[in-house]
Amino acid sequence: MPYTALYRKWRPASFQDVKGQEHIVQTLKNQIESRRIGHAYLFCGTRGTGKTSIAKIFARAVNCEYPVSGSPCNECEICRGILTGSSMNVVEIDAASNNGVENIREIREQVQYPPTEGKYRVYIIDEVHMLSTGAFNALLKTLEEPPSYVIFILATTEVNKIPVTVLSRCQRYDFKRISIETVAARLKELTEAEQIPVEERALTYLAKMADGSMRDALSLLDQCVAFHYGTRLTYDNVLEVLGAVDSSVFSELLRAVITRQTTECIQKLEELTIQGRELGQFVIDFIWYLRNLLLLKTAEEAENMLDMSEDNLRQLKEEAELIDEETLMRYIRVFSELSNQLRYVGQKRVLIEMAFIRLTRPQMEYSLDSVIQRITELESRMAEGMIAIKNHDGHEMPGSVGVVENRTADETSKQRLAEAEISVREVAIPKAQLEDLTLVRRDWGKIVRDLGGSIRPAFRETIVEPGGDNCLCIVFGSEDSYAIGSRATVLGTLETYIREHYGKDLYFKVRKRDAKEPMNTVYVSDEELKNAIHMDITIED
Repeated sequence: MPYTALYRKWRPASFQDVKGQEHIVQTLKNQIESRRIGHAYLFCGTRGTGKTSIAKIFARAVNCEYPVSGSPCNECEICRGILTGSSMNVVEIDAASNNGVENIREIREQVQYPPTEGKYRVYIIDEVHMLSTGAFNALLKTLEEPPSYVIFILATTEVNKIPVTVLSRCQRYDFKRISIETVAARLKELTEAEQIPVEERALTYLAKMADGSMRDALSLLDQCVAFHYGTRLTYDNVLEVLGAVDSSVFSELLRAVITRQTTECIQKLEELTIQGRELGQFVIDFIWYLRNLLLLKTAEEAENMLDMSEDNLRQLKEEAELIDEETLMRYIRVFSELSNQLRYVGQKRVLIEMAFIRLTRPQMEYSLDSVIQRITELESRMAEGMIAIKNHDGHEMPGSVGVVENRTADETSKQRLAEAEISVREVAIPKAQLEDLTLVRRDWGKIVRDLGGSIRPAFRETIVEPGGDNCLCIVFGSEDSYAIGSRATVLGTLETYIREHYGKDLYFKVRKRDAKEPMNTVYVSDEELKNAIHMDITIED
């Protein structure tokens, strides 16, 4: 007896066997039970989601002599005739190869004759979007007013190509992609029935690779079982057959990219090429891996959205701490552009190598997000207290790494003035103003780092001074920084941060520092100054 492919052998025979399309199944069963059957249906959705299978079940159900809860019994003479293809009541047409006007004219002639057995003649037109314009026009009249015993079921994967005049004459049903959990459960059920030993992790990966298509999942399972016939199908076996890459490789590649190890990235890619891995699928899987990292860093309760084991999730959380959101978005952008380019080139490996070089050396790019990444990395190194001086060749000079104190710009200026033995000018302000000033000045570097974005480079060389009651003034040293920092949105963000983290309702104003303006002012409270000189002090505005 010839072998039958799994997707054909396990095609659903009744509505109860259909997985992942419960909203459509229930609607059709209700129509059959209540005898409110339409004359034209449009089934649209991606491949392998059950459009043709449900159409055939529906065709048997409307003609079945003994239907069970809206489903065909598959035992009566009419059901058996439709199942074997000997019944004239169900006509299945492939519009991809029968898309001319003459083919539709044949249908128009056939519908004049009632069925010899059963109640309905059902015409299933698959890939109906392939019909020519003339064929659609020829179908319209029959589709609008067919005989009472005729039902049309149109199936398509590209509903956007169907004329509006046809859409308005049909009941439309959208088939959704089947979830990974549903596909994996169905695969487990079938492998147990077929007595195929298989690892559950392998089934989950096959379900993920099927991308919502049950037929694709069964075809992939058939392929893997044939290659490893007689042995237990494992996760590694599936990766080997499909040319896919284990998630641990993505982890190693990401860490190499973060640490700027270009050579290691190229060597990893060469290993994958030698192993025969499919490079296009590798890029898609790497994008998905980066997407999971981004979700973990940005979305609340992202763990519930990620379909992976506890060990993989724990490793993913560790890697999420090594990289920021902006850099991740840049990585995803680079590889998404690469995925589109790989469709039209023969040398995929060269383009992927170039992409890894762009990731490990952002200085080679001049896009905004690569510049932001370089600034972020530099600021991070400075915040940690380590900077490196490079010579004219671009290499770090021996012994050039030094420690820099993490202090604000005004503290640095005061130190330089003190070293130059410049006398410090003291200004007395009310105690409440001094408390606000001291609070913000003490954490000014941390505040600027937390705000991030364009605020960090613009506020790097700023000084905070008193501006009045509940007000502080930010003094900028350059025109460009002043243009960024003086925006209302920036100041609003700063005021919100102070209110949320310090419980202070302060507002900020800005000004630009004059070139000859002294920077050695030290502010003290009027009470301290009064106690020091033992006399009354009058503060002039």
